[in-house]
Amino acid sequence: MKHLLPLLILSLFFFSCSRPTEGDGKAIFRYNESSGITTLDPAFAKNQALIWAVSQLYNGLVRLDSDLEVEPCIAKSWTISSDGLTYTFTLKDNIPFRDNELFENGTRNVVASDFVYSFNRILDDKVASPGLWIFSHVAPKNPFVAPNDTTLIVRLKEPFAPMLSILAMPYCFVVPREVVEHYGDDFRNHPCGTGPFYMKYWKEGVKLVMRRNDKYFEKDEDGTPLPYLDAIAVTFIIDKQTAFLEFIKGNLDFMNSLDASYKDEILTPSGELKAKYSDRIDMVSTPFLNTEYLGFNLTGTLTTSSSEIRNTKLIRQAINYAFDRRKMMRYMRNNIGVPGCKGMIPCGLPGFVSTSSYGYEYNPAKAKELLAKAGFPEGKGLPTLTLSTTSNYLDLCKYIQQQLTLVGFDVKIDVNPPAALREHIAQGKTNWFRASWIADYPDAENYLALFYSKNHSPAGPNYTRFTSPAFDRLYERSLKESDEHKRIALYRAMDSIVMSEAPVIVLYYDQILHFTHKNITGLRSNAMNALDLRFVKKD
Repeated sequence: MKHLLPLLILSLFFFSCSRPTEGDGKAIFRYNESSGITTLDPAFAKNQALIWAVSQLYNGLVRLDSDLEVEPCIAKSWTISSDGLTYTFTLKDNIPFRDNELFENGTRNVVASDFVYSFNRILDDKVASPGLWIFSHVAPKNPFVAPNDTTLIVRLKEPFAPMLSILAMPYCFVVPREVVEHYGDDFRNHPCGTGPFYMKYWKEGVKLVMRRNDKYFEKDEDGTPLPYLDAIAVTFIIDKQTAFLEFIKGNLDFMNSLDASYKDEILTPSGELKAKYSDRIDMVSTPFLNTEYLGFNLTGTLTTSSSEIRNTKLIRQAINYAFDRRKMMRYMRNNIGVPGCKGMIPCGLPGFVSTSSYGYEYNPAKAKELLAKAGFPEGKGLPTLTLSTTSNYLDLCKYIQQQLTLVGFDVKIDVNPPAALREHIAQGKTNWFRASWIADYPDAENYLALFYSKNHSPAGPNYTRFTSPAFDRLYERSLKESDEHKRIALYRAMDSIVMSEAPVIVLYYDQILHFTHKNITGLRSNAMNALDLRFVKKD
């Protein structure tokens, strides 16, 4: 009995902590986060799980709407100087932080100096925020200035057109100095923001509960205070199939994307919601700014054998032509996503053109022709090529392996743990690898930066170590170009160079799938896969 008592007390503890999310007529939005949540400090919001959580608790100067357009948030307006170096924001003067005993009167409003503190905190080496890179274009001295409580000035060392979109990132959410400095590293457990919800309870690996912030500053078009929900409850079920079953049973209100373990249960082969679920579940599909690709380390070789066969453009082009992306999407992914037959810029971004003249369609005859031109007719004499991937993409890589064999390639697949593969790619220890690039901000520059010679890894994201003086000149011009139409034309010119030189093989442009039960309405998102719960209603 004495062994059972602690368990009983523990059970009662968890029950009492979770009770506000279980009933009482409250509108509670429930979702699962299988990857877990490790911090509620926006300075460390480096992945989707963390971004979704902190986006409910904090706000920034600006935000991205459903169309990825920048709109006001805590800033009500802004101006950009003619030289593109000075951004001046005028702040709303009535935005309160969540009540906190560390404030002089228990509460206070956001002032411009809070943003100066929050942005400088990202730049502080002692903080070690993974978002340090977002301010690589700001002036080296006094980049952030607050001449008064409602004016914030951001100064750049060089023009950078995507700067407004960067300021919408969670790294740029505003935090109060007195709370952060009081808790230090433990601020991760004591969030204090301006968002539509506040943290009520968090037990890592068990449950996170966020409740409605009654002092939230936004209202809907009818003047009704936002948000509509009473609370958000996040669970941390690691097994995705178990989480799927909880969703089907109605214990979760929302499910993001899908896993191979249950995709054929809920979707038809053509990617439609199965009829047996259509009366109780809604599915919304939108483009996702994620390009899945195979990359070549251009300073390495295509083989692990002793033969020093360097990566030639002809071989890379041949591989691009050698497999059917459309068939791959149909049979391997239930048509979820768009075949990567164009450039590196994904669907949903200005710069992507479905009718562009560059890119690769399935053409095995062309692949054989290029192999012969490279000196390897029917693949004779070409050593084994080793493709590095993770177990999650093994089926996709096996499909590509099989298709390439038909035109003369001999491909070996090397399966690695995700962390090990990322390290090998960054350090140039693998010559051919599967990777993906999810947009940090909605501008094609974020994808093209992967091929700028000054961004070579491990210091930068140019994992292929691609170098092209012509590309670099266009890239540097695009950073200074304020005219959007001219900038997009430069982006497309760069994208065509990348496709011609073929340091990558674009597999597909990903797609977002959001599943909700019929009693959930008002969920908003965008191609960055944001989770905007301000307007959600639960009947």
